[in-house]
Order: sequence, then C-alpha cells, then structure tokens
Amino acid sequence: MDTPSTAPENVNPIPTLAGPTAVGKTDLSLALAERMDAEIVSVDSRQIYEELTIGTAKPGAEAQSRVPHHFIGERSLQSPISAGTYADEANRRIQSIVERGRRPLVVGGATLYLHALQEGLADIPDVEDEVRTWLEERLEDEGPEALYDELREVDPAQADKADPTKTQRVIRALEVYHGTGKPLTHYHEQQPEPPFSFTTVVLNRDRDALYERINRRVDQMLEEGLLDEVRAVMQIDGVALDEPPLSTIGYREPIQHLRSELDYDEMVRLVKRNTRRYAKRQLTWFRRYDEYTWVDAAETTPEDLL
Repeated sequence: MDTPSTAPENVNPIPTLAGPTAVGKTDLSLALAERMDAEIVSVDSRQIYEELTIGTAKPGAEAQSRVPHHFIGERSLQSPISAGTYADEANRRIQSIVERGRRPLVVGGATLYLHALQEGLADIPDVEDEVRTWLEERLEDEGPEALYDELREVDPAQADKADPTKTQRVIRALEVYHGTGKPLTHYHEQQPEPPFSFTTVVLNRDRDALYERINRRVDQMLEEGLLDEVRAVMQIDGVALDEPPLSTIGYREPIQHLRSELDYDEMVRLVKRNTRRYAKRQLTWFRRYDEYTWVDAAETTPEDLL
C-alpha cells in the first residue's frame, strides 16, 4: 500500500506528545488517549523491536491493554527499520486509524523519526564511499575554511544554514553535490509534503528533577534485569552490536560491561550520564520548532491538553 498522498478530508492536525526520555510521556499519554478514545502511535526508534523491552522502558501489557499501541514490539532486530521507512508506515497506520473512526495520538521522543513523520525526509541517492574519503583528505590538507568556501559556491542556500565549524555537515553537503551532481538543497526542495499535519506539545521538567528521574529509571532497569536482556540479545544471530539500535545509550554500555570492557559501577555511571546528555540533546532539537508548545510535565493534566 502506498503512502497516502493527501490526508482524508476533515482530519484535524494529529495531536503529538513529545519530550525527552523519562519526562513522563507514557503515563500522561495513556490518560490522554483514554479521554480522547485514541490509539497511540509510538515514535520510538527502539521500542519498535520485540527483543528490547527493559532498556527501552517499553509500555507493559497493562498499558497496552488500556490503549491500543502501534509500533511497539512489532519488528525484530534482524529486520531494522530506518526513519524514512518508519514515517511511511506510520502515515499508513494513521490513515487506517482515521478511516476506522478512531483518533491517533502520536507519542515519543525519537527526534529523527518524529521529524521524518512530521516534515518528511529528502530522497537523497547513495553516494560512493570514495567521495567522502576524498573530501576528508581535502579537509586535512586544505582546512575547513576551504571546504566551506566551496560549499558557498556550489550550494549557497545550504551554506547559509551550515555552521562552518561543523565540518561533518559541510562534508555531507559537498558529498551529495560531488556524488550526485546536484546540491543538497535540490533534494530538500523536491521533498514531498507529508500527508498529515500535526500539533505538538513538548513535555519538560525542571532539569534537576528530570535528571533524578533518569537516574532512578536506570536503577530500576538494572533491578528488572537489563543485563539479562542484553545477554540474550548478544546471542541473536545476525544482529550488529556496534550499530543502532544496540550501539545506543543503555545497550552500548551494558554490552561493554559484559565484554569486560567496563566494570559494573562505571557502566552504571556512564548509562546515567549519557542518558542525561541525550535528554539535553532532545530538548535542544525540539527547540528548533517554533510551532511546538511547551508545558511543564509536573503540572500538566490530560484535561489541559484536550
């Protein structure tokens, strides 16, 4: 089934509840979905895998019995999914929910997946690895200013948006230009409009309170058997441990511990620290979108969002 090109008539913007990890999205979304008679469309790049439960804080059986959930444990680690594929499938799922007379409620904090769903992703052809290698050699020989100056010549619109000090982004834009013959801006301009519109609320908390919630969640995951879950995952044939989703925070560090690369206390410290840093990056990403509405999770009720 193709991705819907246009939304069904009389569909209001799809409500979306976003926020950093451990902010409290799950409890609030369940209560809100019950009041809306909605089905939750999860935007989580790891909860979608059936083998990852404890380390992803996946909604449990009781939560899923209260409200229908989509993209929870639906795929195997042996069949990874990209952000673009997720967006295509999520759009089809949203259309199906609407056609059944129900309401979708999008919930999650996976920033790239959320962006792909709400804004779409440009269809950029693959580029040969040799192009990036050549550009990285030029970066070392000529310096970042020379590459940025070149980007200003071949793709001025992209250069205006780029930070000259973020050399990997400059290289990526030049990689596309030299590898495809067209500037990165061209592909963004050809990007199709997403079939649905969205209205997004971002949950936030006082930083110290959020960090304390993160620390407690990590402790709880370990008490519930995170290491046993990771041991089992490490035995699955054909699963890359050094690539997403297992190279991500909360799985990478336990894998290192089980390989005797980290002791237990250092593993715990790194999971907590890296998760706090990830939450900070999520909040920075959400601030890119002026249309998002921010609320205090500690003071927000489902009725406030209806």
